[in-house]
Amino acid sequence: MKIAVTYEDGKVFQHFGHTETFKLYRVEDGQIVATELLASDGAGHGALAQLLKRQDIDVLICGGIGGGAQAALAEQGIELCAGAQGSADEAVAAYLRGELINTGANCDHHHGEEHACGSQGCGEHGCHSEGGCGGCHGGIQGKNVGKTCRVHYRGTFNDGAQFDSSYDRGEPLEFVCGAGQMIPGFDAAVADMEPGEHRDVHLTPEEAYGEADPEAVVTLEIASLPGAEAVSVGERVYLQEPYGRPIPVRITAKDEKTVTFDANHEMAGKELNFHIELVEVK
Repeated sequence: MKIAVTYEDGKVFQHFGHTETFKLYRVEDGQIVATELLASDGAGHGALAQLLKRQDIDVLICGGIGGGAQAALAEQGIELCAGAQGSADEAVAAYLRGELINTGANCDHHHGEEHACGSQGCGEHGCHSEGGCGGCHGGIQGKNVGKTCRVHYRGTFNDGAQFDSSYDRGEPLEFVCGAGQMIPGFDAAVADMEPGEHRDVHLTPEEAYGEADPEAVVTLEIASLPGAEAVSVGERVYLQEPYGRPIPVRITAKDEKTVTFDANHEMAGKELNFHIELVEVK
């Protein structure tokens, strides 16, 4: 298996269409056995997708990427995991652990070819998308779009119960506004805030993690799953998809013969409330 990462100064480069260097990782038995750097030899998503295909790349990990590039990669049979940020090596390690999820976020109008996305959560639950530039998340507009923002926030359910807080961790959250790294409603709230401003927002499921998908709930025979007899309701485990990638799921039911797994985000279908403080815009 070969993985390519858009690369700059040790980190995941955030603009696929402007990528000058890819870092390539050869993986065997789930372990990285070799790496190398590959210079880009073409401009535009079509040329870059072809370049990766010639290198026999199976998976691309990147930050921001537009719809045209996603289509070009799909044409070449390359799996996409967009929305990564930070250390390239750590992004690959997270992918191999099944913890890096493709956001599928888009940018479709400026910064040249591509932009946008992000993944992973804020603390336990958080406000990150399961994903800077303007145009992501359906064309979010605002002076902070495309800029790195640092915010403090507190998230609560409608009954007032808190599910996450950067204040409790003592460290603001940093993200690129409008890049798809955050859930849509959070991104939209920050897009036109001023540093030092506080704002309270109420998000519908569509503005947060979406409605729960019944097709993401499956019931399987325990006899067909080695080790399933030892799991318990409420436990988090991994199932393996057809391409071999692990999928995080929760066990929601179990009897003597079957076990039910739910791959929906645990916040799917929930209305969320956030108190947001914009600390800094870089």
